Amino acid sequence: MAEGRVVGIDLGTTNSLVAYMQGDTPVVIPGVDGSNLVPSVVALDPMPANGGRPTITVGNSARRALIETPERVIYSVKRLMGRSLEEVRSELKFFPFRLANDAEAGEVPRVQLGELRFTPPEISAYVLRQLKRNAERFFGAPVTQAVITVPAYFNDAQRQATKDAGRMAGLEVLRLVNEPTAAALAYGLDRAKEGTIAVYDLGGGTFDISILKLRDGIFEVQSTNGDTHLGGDDIDNLLLAIALDEIHAEHGVDLRAHPSAVQGLRKAAIDAKIQLSTEPAAHFDIELPNGDRYQREIPREVFEQLIEPVLQRTAAPCKQALADAGIAPGQIDEVVMVGGSTRIPAVLQLVDELFHLSARGKKPHTELNPDEVVALGAAVQADILAGASKTTEEMLLLDVTPLSLGIEALGGTVARIIQRNSTIPASATEHFTTGVDGQTNVAIHVVQGERELAADCRSLARFDLKGIPPMSAGLPRIEVRFLIDADGILQVSAREQRSGKEAQIEVKPTYGLTDEQVESMILESFDHAEEDFAKRLLIEARNEADTILAAVDRAPQNPAWQQLTSDEKTAIGLASDYLKKARRTEDAPAIREATLILDHATRRFAELMMESAVTTAIRGKTMDAAGEELGDEVTAPHPMAPAEFK
Repeated sequence: MAEGRVVGIDLGTTNSLVAYMQGDTPVVIPGVDGSNLVPSVVALDPMPANGGRPTITVGNSARRALIETPERVIYSVKRLMGRSLEEVRSELKFFPFRLANDAEAGEVPRVQLGELRFTPPEISAYVLRQLKRNAERFFGAPVTQAVITVPAYFNDAQRQATKDAGRMAGLEVLRLVNEPTAAALAYGLDRAKEGTIAVYDLGGGTFDISILKLRDGIFEVQSTNGDTHLGGDDIDNLLLAIALDEIHAEHGVDLRAHPSAVQGLRKAAIDAKIQLSTEPAAHFDIELPNGDRYQREIPREVFEQLIEPVLQRTAAPCKQALADAGIAPGQIDEVVMVGGSTRIPAVLQLVDELFHLSARGKKPHTELNPDEVVALGAAVQADILAGASKTTEEMLLLDVTPLSLGIEALGGTVARIIQRNSTIPASATEHFTTGVDGQTNVAIHVVQGERELAADCRSLARFDLKGIPPMSAGLPRIEVRFLIDADGILQVSAREQRSGKEAQIEVKPTYGLTDEQVESMILESFDHAEEDFAKRLLIEARNEADTILAAVDRAPQNPAWQQLTSDEKTAIGLASDYLKKARRTEDAPAIREATLILDHATRRFAELMMESAVTTAIRGKTMDAAGEELGDEVTAPHPMAPAEFK
């Protein structure tokens, strides 16, 4: 291969693949055993007799070790990526591996494999190294650059952990691509279709749904949704849990005390799931540690009833993605199936019902291998970045950010800067000001989510903008800029325009976001929309009231105050008292009405202040110089304006 060729990698929960563009067609690169799929399993061989470091194996050989030495094997590590110690504890009840005893809450968890400890990115790096070796053996040359896919709903911490794994594996990660988007690339290249498609991706550990527009070589994501804690593993765990309970009840054997036997039973559950995708029934036949045999037939009807709650959890994200894209199910031209779990007939039936396919003479697309389609799309994206073929040189990929991003404004409200489902890479700028006289520092609190109050959103980062020259409230002009790169990684900068003081931060991975929070963020924003909006209106009304009341309190020190009549001063005083009384209530409309009354009472005073400022500014100056000096003053926010301004 030519030096600098970029490969595409699907770093999956259950299996991983590496692919490249062979002419005009994406092709998966097989491993040394001839299989295209590399199980995402890592095993630590027994400690050598000479005391050296034990060998680490990856893939099918590691999966075989699950039966003999499960305590030295780890799989499904993707579900641990970018998550804290506390967040991963719920995963461990079905897994044989354990966490290091000295790990502290809030830090990156470390898995104990035999005598050694590894973080989830380190484990993923071993899988990536194996894929890298497969590609290098295939090409006969080094491979150092890759495009890696991630679930669309991976948060910043999970994306950063994936990039870290790539670097550990000796790969320059040129781009992280959402898995459904990668599937659309493979599908669009293969089918050359235009229109609106839905990509339904039910993999081993995550579920994603994306709505995309294909037009004139442009792949544009209209909306995306999903569940980072839903996949084929959950179906395996259901079958496993039933078998464990039946074995305990019928044979008096608690297999949970026999890790090797549990892994044998898990393999049987996976085999049964696969068999039920094509056969009317599947059979368990397992020898137990006490010599008994556990035999059980599972008809497809029973299996489908068992897994129906799992499958139905994919319905809500699909409906929300349609709503976000502003389209009806009948407007979907094609539905692309991705992930091994989509081979289950009940999944195909559910998708048919969700998108009204058979009623329109359509059916879900399964022409491409659902296990390989994401890797094939990653290869297409790699080819786009490398500009390596005429087939992809005219193609363009436009992805989106799944949740809104903003900062905490005065009173704890959220000032959204980049809206949910904005196309990335993206950048947006908003302007803010201070709410306190003489304020020299501003705390910037970056949040993510759809709720109206910062306390109800996910906190991403905090940093301070220091050294602002002391000015009256409302005069500083603070420009806040958000930049999301092609991988969905966020950078935030803040600059006070008068002084030039600047501060910025790259949002580093945080581990405070649980799967439940990711899954429910958007749904919560709808559930609490009315309540949140009422709270925001009250906060904003009080902010406006505070601004004008502070200005009125300073009014007697201004020379223009002496030009008011006694009746005007009395009216201002009465209106001020009325607003202070209203300010103490929970009635936002009443506060706004009282604010308008005080604003009307102070209107002549504001005019006198402006006349005085103009007279002072132009005295002894040219008109141009006066204009420069007055420019900031006349465009500053009105005292009634909220803390943020545009």
